[in-house]
Amino acid sequence: MSQVLAFPNGGYRFIKGPFQFSSGVAAEPGFEIERARFARPIPLAEGFRAIEAHFEAIGRPLTGFCACELRSPAPFTDSGFTDFNRHYVGTLETWGVYRSGVNPVARSNVCPEIGPPATPSFYAFSYTVPIRAGQRPTFVIAGSGEAREGQGSYRDRIVRYGETSSDALREKARWVHDEIERRLGLLGVGWQDATATQVYTVHDLHPLLADEIAARGAMPAGLTWHYARPPVIGLEYELDVRGVAREVVV
Repeated sequence: MSQVLAFPNGGYRFIKGPFQFSSGVAAEPGFEIERARFARPIPLAEGFRAIEAHFEAIGRPLTGFCACELRSPAPFTDSGFTDFNRHYVGTLETWGVYRSGVNPVARSNVCPEIGPPATPSFYAFSYTVPIRAGQRPTFVIAGSGEAREGQGSYRDRIVRYGETSSDALREKARWVHDEIERRLGLLGVGWQDATATQVYTVHDLHPLLADEIAARGAMPAGLTWHYARPPVIGLEYELDVRGVAREVVV
């Protein structure tokens, strides 16, 4: 079974992931992806309503919702993360996006170390629109932390769990970057197609910038560093990347 599935109702294809999100999305022919960022993070329920209003204003169906970026108060336990995700996908199910345990929507969910929101909140979201004049591919790769896919606890799957030495962080980052490259390849795009690369860590990023990030060509449009932790206790480094046609603040 292919890892990349079409979602015709949304105008995009996606890399199948766990029930809570897909590993990445790319616009199908005839469509392109735009991104909207809220001026400030807003609580989840309010954010869903604001997204519905935005889609109504631009004349797009809710099934065009293809990616989002969340902010949470603090990293979750494994069970807490599962509970949160069950709640989150409930709205996507009513929108006709999430069905039978398959979720096409890519996602990042991180926890600001300073000034976090009081409750899980929306930071930004992406969606498909009919293509205008763009000729380049548009896509969003979901945030990846240094946890191998599969069954079992995060503790069992995290690369060098509990270690934060410079050597351990380098290994974690390298694993994440390799995974992002794998996802880019599945969607037929590359770092050179990116319009934004975002990294999330509270650890010193500078030792990694030259050889682990820039040398890969991973930051053609620069790099945005969010001083935040990944969403599950034990993760130390996360990165996402996108190539979109247009960005707005709402």
